Amino acid sequence: MKNIIKNQINKITSKLIAVGLSVEQNFPSVNNESVYISGNKDLSIALKNIAYQDIYRILEEDKNYNIKMIDGALIQLMYDFKGNELIKYRLAFFPSPSLEEFQNNSEIYETDELYADVIDKNIVATPIRFDYDPNPKNTIPVKHPKSHLTIGQYKNCRIPIAIPLTPNIFMDFILRSFYNTSHSTFSSKLDFDKVILFENCIHDEEKKILHVSIH
Repeated sequence: MKNIIKNQINKITSKLIAVGLSVEQNFPSVNNESVYISGNKDLSIALKNIAYQDIYRILEEDKNYNIKMIDGALIQLMYDFKGNELIKYRLAFFPSPSLEEFQNNSEIYETDELYADVIDKNIVATPIRFDYDPNPKNTIPVKHPKSHLTIGQYKNCRIPIAIPLTPNIFMDFILRSFYNTSHSTFSSKLDFDKVILFENCIHDEEKKILHVSIH
């Protein structure tokens, strides 16, 4: 299973490079337990109570990301296993808090419709994170689902997700949601196999509230 996940991340990275959406990247490494970012450093900075601009800056300076997108957004894809059993993951999207790259090269962006999704003046940089942790010590139905989505670093924002996500499912969501023009233009090159690899993990009580599911 680790190799499947690693191969998905490798293919995602290569495809984003090929269409010009990735400007910097760190291909994943694998050890006995994890698929992680090469040269990975402490990730706790992303959870501390500091300004988002500082979180982004530290992650960028430490190159603590798998992919840096054309607009500066940072993407993290990290999985922990015990044997073939998935025991944790962190999938994150950290958009750039500024359009510095656009400001420095405005002519390029303004004349290419591929960047229409990332230069609108009304866009607000909002980080998104998908977490999975089935450890009973760390989960509470509804309050802290095994698999959940957090929007904007809000401490108590945990939207239940029915299943653990693969890198392909996560990246397809990011591209469709935030890079839709590019995704449509390069649809044949950015078509990821979205086969579900993991079992349903949502609690019955979580099915009664707003949640995210995929079939």
